[in-house]
Order: sequence, then C-alpha cells, then structure tokens
Amino acid sequence: MKRIIIADDSATARMFIKRCLQIIGLGDAEIIEVEHGKEALEAAKANHVDLLLTDLNMPVMDGETLVKWVKASPKLCELPVIVITSAGNSAKEAQLLNLGAYKVLNKPVSPPVMMDALADFLD
Repeated sequence: MKRIIIADDSATARMFIKRCLQIIGLGDAEIIEVEHGKEALEAAKANHVDLLLTDLNMPVMDGETLVKWVKASPKLCELPVIVITSAGNSAKEAQLLNLGAYKVLNKPVSPPVMMDALADFLD
C-alpha cells in the first residue's frame, strides 16, 4: 500500500486532492493529511512515505521551504514532491523544479492532470 502526505492549510483543498487520488486509482493509499510544511516534514521523517503533495502558500512552513528541507535530507531526498499551487507562474515553477520538486501543478488540480503527473508513480 502506498502512503501519501497531503500538505495544505485548506481542508477543502486536501479533500479535493484526496478525491483526485481516489479517482485515478489510489483510493487504497494511506493518506496523511497535514496543515503545513513543518507537519509534513515531521510525518515524512516518522513514516515511510511514497509521495508528498504540498501547497505552496501555507503558514509555519511553506511548500518551497518544505521542498528544500526534503531534498537536503539524506533520508528523504528521493521522496517525490509535487507542489500544487494557485500562484502559477513559470518563474516560480522553474525555481521549484530546480530545488528538486518532481512536478508543479496548478490549482484546482483535476483527475486527468493528476493522472498525467503521477504516471510514473502509478506503474
């Protein structure tokens, strides 16, 4: 069973992302929902995690800082991180990818976009 962290300060956004995962065939995955990057980092360190989906703008620790911490950690550096954001601009997307984000998706994310982003993950 896959274990996925969804980090977003909006419960509605987390619910929507979770529903997209169910639609694309990850309904049996264990989902860990957290409200900010610090909680996501702690959850990733405490559990074996297969995927991290994070918002960009969150309190306590934002998604960009979370990507930096994950990619700097010897234990977590291989963890795929997908940033889902409403602040979609190409410069920010390039910056996040350079930091090590696996993909950057725009909100609201749809099941077909999620399926495309996770094609390698679903194999």
